Amino acid sequence: MPNVTPPAFCWIDTPDALDAACREVEHADVIALDTEFFREKTFYPLPALIQFAAGELAYLVDPLVTPCTEAFRRLLTQGPLKLLHASSEDLEVFTAWAGAVPMPLVDTQIAQGFLGDTPGMGYQRLVELWMGKVLPKEETRSNWLERPLSPAQCDYAALDVIYLLKVWRLQFAELEKLGRWEWLQQECEELVSQVGRNKVTDGQWYLRQRQLWRLKPRQIEAYRLLTTWREGEARRRDLPRNWLVSDKVLYAIAEALPTHRAALAEVEGVKPMLIKKQGDTILALVKQAVAQQEADLPPALPAPSGSAFKSRFKGIKSEVNAEAERLGMAPEMLLRRRDMEALVVADMEHKPLPLPSGWRGERLNEALQQVLQEAEA
Repeated sequence: MPNVTPPAFCWIDTPDALDAACREVEHADVIALDTEFFREKTFYPLPALIQFAAGELAYLVDPLVTPCTEAFRRLLTQGPLKLLHASSEDLEVFTAWAGAVPMPLVDTQIAQGFLGDTPGMGYQRLVELWMGKVLPKEETRSNWLERPLSPAQCDYAALDVIYLLKVWRLQFAELEKLGRWEWLQQECEELVSQVGRNKVTDGQWYLRQRQLWRLKPRQIEAYRLLTTWREGEARRRDLPRNWLVSDKVLYAIAEALPTHRAALAEVEGVKPMLIKKQGDTILALVKQAVAQQEADLPPALPAPSGSAFKSRFKGIKSEVNAEAERLGMAPEMLLRRRDMEALVVADMEHKPLPLPSGWRGERLNEALQQVLQEAEA
């Protein structure tokens, strides 16, 4: 059961009240931020509540009636350090509502990854770990677009930022002790630099497909074109990507390379409405892939079940795990699986290795290169 004192909070539903709150916290060293949002029917998150705190008083901003002011935008982008937990979608909310992202930023979930062997720790568990407090969870999935919000919702929202400050003070002391504060800064700066979806990130979406190695080069190109189109179209129409067409269906289309509507209709998962609304576009993209010159197609990917791939991957993973154990961190904080796979693919195709940079590179690159050299021998 929750064992926390009900928090103090101030409800804000006018620009003037928001500006006054900004003046109250603008000289703080650290500000905790959080958002509640709705995303079931849209591509972009719909802001439902903005929370911030610099001490024991939380400010709850109603973005349904309160536009972002210039004072809050300055607060976001200048001055105090901003705290968020598991920030990726929150950053999209701030982009949508404020037209800006918090800087400088620390994500306390990433910070925890540098301090232990459990990456991706949830907020309630983080607070219990550091503070010994059990926060209420009942309002996690409540309707944040309803007005008025219930007292329980307001308490939940306020606690999210008030305890974030308390946890961060303890995390920071440990990061400093271990010499990892700069590591976290680099990681969060990289996180902020990647905010937002655009044509470049749309064109990289296909690389998330775990079964890409099963496709031939022309099929890979078709899948790349189809996912790039779908991402841009979902953004343009502000619709969830799966409302247009899922990755699974696009993969099946790329695998089949249909040349006409009847063939498209035979692809598993393709429904008549998709053919009616998007059939011509999909077939045109497939035709573009089919017509692509051989030299311009992406390369086939090695099968992860093959002995050459497995031996390289095993060697890399072993080095990453050993270094993670020395550091007392989860291996994922050093190198993600897809990054390890990218190293193997590049080595097998005799391409420049996408070695990690910064502190990761200093700790890993010599060993990683050695592993791959030995595998080549």
